[in-house]
Amino acid sequence: MILHTVNKSPFDQETLSRCLDVIRAPAVLLLIENGVYAALAKEGHFTRSLDPAIRVCALAADVDARGLRQRLDPHIDVIEDSDFVDLTINCDKM
Repeated sequence: MILHTVNKSPFDQETLSRCLDVIRAPAVLLLIENGVYAALAKEGHFTRSLDPAIRVCALAADVDARGLRQRLDPHIDVIEDSDFVDLTINCDKM
């Protein structure tokens, strides 16, 4: 399983769309920094078109820093920093 991180806003960068072009299951897509804006319910429609074997997460600290917790797509898993560390340890290295 590969961990993909996106840290750029989907509103001003093509980072998310480029990631979605190459991501293949099994994988984890982690939204961090301004990438968490992609987790908004209004914008998160992309999760429904992904293979269900791709887990989509957003980093809690970044979500909370932007006041987005109540506006997230319900398909997005909000994870803590310790979970991020676990993902980096347990996912494949390229």
